Amino acid sequence: MMKKFIGVALLVLAAFLTACGGAEEKIEPNMSEEVMDFTYTTQDNEKLSLEDLKGNYWIADFIFTNCTTVCLPMTSNLAKLQQKTNEANMDIQFVSFSVDPEYDTPDVLKEYAKEYQADLDNWTFLTGYDFEKIKEFSIKSFKSMVAPPPEGNDQVTHGTSFFLVNPEGEVIKKYNGVQADSIDTMVNDLKELGL
Repeated sequence: MMKKFIGVALLVLAAFLTACGGAEEKIEPNMSEEVMDFTYTTQDNEKLSLEDLKGNYWIADFIFTNCTTVCLPMTSNLAKLQQKTNEANMDIQFVSFSVDPEYDTPDVLKEYAKEYQADLDNWTFLTGYDFEKIKEFSIKSFKSMVAPPPEGNDQVTHGTSFFLVNPEGEVIKKYNGVQADSIDTMVNDLKELGL
């Protein structure tokens, strides 16, 4: 009798632990990196910190407004993703870090956001650091390369991924930011997370 009771208790405990397993298990995370603490300047010349984002899922990318190649589809794809998540009433933040902070002042970023019809209620564009700082931040927090422009060129080299960060400030998944079919994958993952 006691063996049967222990067996049932173990089954109940196993079911409970499975149910309590993080929602993140449903989306097959492919990263596990802690985001370094930061406080940077927004397109509205205000401050946004990692602490401000805690408690929310958020999607990050690295772009710059003078980019003539990959940033165009990346920002366009993020704008489409924002539109889809807003229509579905998903509670998610978007954060675009400029990798050309010297040129990308808050005013320049605000104009850039307008070009893509970004909803600034939940999409923030950040600057207010030097190039070495954002290079270190991108590499250490997101394992995403940033390199200065080659001589005689103004095009910064940077990664093209979108990164999903959990409410604890951990990067849990990266997606191809250039390919439009990533949008549906991301929307599905966000639904799995219960957003």
